[in-house]
Amino acid sequence: MQAGRQMRTMRSWFRDTTGGLPTTFWYLWSGTLINRLGSFVLVFLAIYLTQERGFSASQAGLVIGLWGVGGAFGTTAGGTLADRWGRRPTLLTAYVGAATMMLGLGLARDLWAVALGALLLGMFAEAARPAFGAMMIDVVPAKDRLRAFSLNYWAINLGFACAAVLAGLAAQADYLLLFVVDAGTMLITALIIFVRVPETRQAGAPTASAAKVSRGALRTILTDRVYLGFVALNLFAALVFLQHISMLPIAMGDDGLSPATYGSVIALNGILIVVGQLFVPRLIRGRSRSHVLALASVVMGVGFGLTAFAGTAWFYGLTVLIWTVGEMLNSPSNSTLIAELSPADLRGRYQGVFSLSWQIAGASAPILGGLVREHAGNDTLWYGCAALGALTAVAHLVSGPARERRAAELRRSGEALAPVTADRGTQPAEAVA
Repeated sequence: MQAGRQMRTMRSWFRDTTGGLPTTFWYLWSGTLINRLGSFVLVFLAIYLTQERGFSASQAGLVIGLWGVGGAFGTTAGGTLADRWGRRPTLLTAYVGAATMMLGLGLARDLWAVALGALLLGMFAEAARPAFGAMMIDVVPAKDRLRAFSLNYWAINLGFACAAVLAGLAAQADYLLLFVVDAGTMLITALIIFVRVPETRQAGAPTASAAKVSRGALRTILTDRVYLGFVALNLFAALVFLQHISMLPIAMGDDGLSPATYGSVIALNGILIVVGQLFVPRLIRGRSRSHVLALASVVMGVGFGLTAFAGTAWFYGLTVLIWTVGEMLNSPSNSTLIAELSPADLRGRYQGVFSLSWQIAGASAPILGGLVREHAGNDTLWYGCAALGALTAVAHLVSGPARERRAAELRRSGEALAPVTADRGTQPAEAVA
């Protein structure tokens, strides 16, 4: 009897979490999962560059930083193209180009060739981000976006958890295999979009912001101080978070831990998100997003700060689990805020500007982390991460009310339009996914 009630409760929770979302969303979700299952390279790039290619930590930081520089150009161009050219052609071009550059990076040997490959790969790979985000907002109703973004984030981390473990094993066999598999999953994702995903951009729909667009979309965004403040806070959080890709594997290597151990430890990030992320929307529903984002910043800062005391695999694993909780709280709140703060006909560009904060962090985090680590010591780097997390939390509490007022204004003015009708029908998650 008890088992039957529990089963009905689980079925009810599953319907509440996944039911009623558009079919196009599930095709995008499937592409995300497949792409992330092969996301081997960025996880192990620092180890690959230092151990396989013999580059120094500073050179590895420079290469990873150039990935971020390319990504900054890619997100800017991707956001503009998503609004002008369309979400679908932008995604297809980005994924096919990224697959090509991925293979090129795997075959490069000299530092200049590796650096150029990373720059171009970052440009193509990150050009997909604003178009993908805009398409998600286009097809998912506002009331379902928290669920949709949480589900997509869950798929990202399910793929990431599997990729981290598999990449550690593949790296022991042949590093080139990492690049080949990663490129293959990008092409599969492009194929899914080409065959099953329609264009979602509304062409010629008049909105209250049309006059602003005619005067220049860039000027509109640059005068949106509320949104730019939100983007700046994400930049600070990303500077902390992205140390797990650049400096964390180097720190673990200094403690005598193998690449496979790093893969297992960092996989805990994806595993915890896979297990717990689907419960997060219900946990934070109805709570102040500013308070949630502030708490997320504190928890991430604490997790990375404790890395200063780590020296064994289990302690590194503990720090990963702590900052992952902060990441789980941060992501869905961020995603829904971007959707509510973006005028409908500038969604691609607003997504691009937000993604730009990640690319700036991607370019500067490894370089800054490497410089701090070399000149001030490993402990100073991680203490600095904790301090930056605390400062970001305070800033979220101060700026939160202005963001909510801006979101309410857009809702009242009708600029946050209902989703386009690229997908009229819905199917259960288990049928589509």
